Amino acid sequence: MPVNLSAPDPAALFAVPGVRIGVAEAGVRKANRKDLTVVLIDEGSAVGGVFTQNRFCAAPVQVCRDHLAANYGIRAMVINTGNANAGTGEDGLMRTRSTCIALARKLEIAPEQILPFSTGVIMEPLPVDRIEAGLPAALADADANHWARAAEGIMTTDTIPKAFSQQVQIGGATVAITGISKGAGMIRPNMATMLGFMATDAKIDPSLIQPLAKLLADASFNRVTIDGDTSTNDSFVVIATQKAAHAPITSLDSADGQALVAAMQNVARQLAQAIVRDGEGATKFITIQVDGGKDVAECRQVAYAVAHSPLVKTAFYASDPNLGRILAAVGYAGIADLDQTGIDLFLDDVHVAVKGGRNPSYREEDGQRVMKQSEITVRIGLGRGNASETVWTCDFSHEYVTINADYRS
Repeated sequence: MPVNLSAPDPAALFAVPGVRIGVAEAGVRKANRKDLTVVLIDEGSAVGGVFTQNRFCAAPVQVCRDHLAANYGIRAMVINTGNANAGTGEDGLMRTRSTCIALARKLEIAPEQILPFSTGVIMEPLPVDRIEAGLPAALADADANHWARAAEGIMTTDTIPKAFSQQVQIGGATVAITGISKGAGMIRPNMATMLGFMATDAKIDPSLIQPLAKLLADASFNRVTIDGDTSTNDSFVVIATQKAAHAPITSLDSADGQALVAAMQNVARQLAQAIVRDGEGATKFITIQVDGGKDVAECRQVAYAVAHSPLVKTAFYASDPNLGRILAAVGYAGIADLDQTGIDLFLDDVHVAVKGGRNPSYREEDGQRVMKQSEITVRIGLGRGNASETVWTCDFSHEYVTINADYRS
């Protein structure tokens, strides 16, 4: 069960003018499940995206990058689950392009105006015939209020759909922001085994959309990890349909730009944290906060060392305050000149270690009290400077092994 996360209420998700979504059952891998989603985007919208940094990236990631670079104006997205179309070579690229061509013909646009996305099993050929056969049903289903259906339609090992929405006032106009994401395993920035899609009707200079996508990802999806594995298919796309009735935003540093960024970051963080809360086999949601670093990079380095440690993660699952494991991870994080006598460690309000050693007032029953919680904050002080960084992770349970052992069956 996900950690303190419930399914979205479709009525609480705001429609974004200029975006319509249709979902269908195409039988990509299994029958009787929503596995094909089409997102239709009005002409004139600005679209940007960031993708996995795994060099062994999937065919749809390669095609998405090419289509965004072509700058024809993105008008649609096609998303399938059940098959990742990764590790498929030139044949995989051909199949992805064939999917774009099939949808482009139905919409009477250029194939380069379509962004394709796939998620699921790796190294199997994409069943283009099934996807193409499912397109009419997906298009017939297209509606501005189908965000919740889309959140369900992009799931793989997720146990629950992930969608969040909010409104913000910009220049006297009400602006809508809605996003969905999927992911539960093979999660590690940059980015996670995830798909994320966010749309707003805000009116922004098109040159800002790519920097905005990266800014949002860095504040959210690039701060989560479940198991340390970087996927082949990670994608996060931001759409601005330009429909809102405010003056165009020409700088993200302006008052209006900052208001939009803050609201979109809030939605992005909720989507990213939902992935961790629904991590495969997760029973606990853990915040790793590192303070007192010389720079953000070394704080993040330490945070991920702790967040990726199987020994740390299994201790959290067992509610076992074997907290030397955390200190060990800090020590092997790779900071060559780290002074262990400057390290402090907290579990929520419990001061565990001071100046690199056990706090004389620390009691194991206090540590265990925190470890039994479903949400825990680990705070590490390095005593080296003023930089801070935060990442979000979860524990490792027996169920994680079961899910991944049985994934292809």
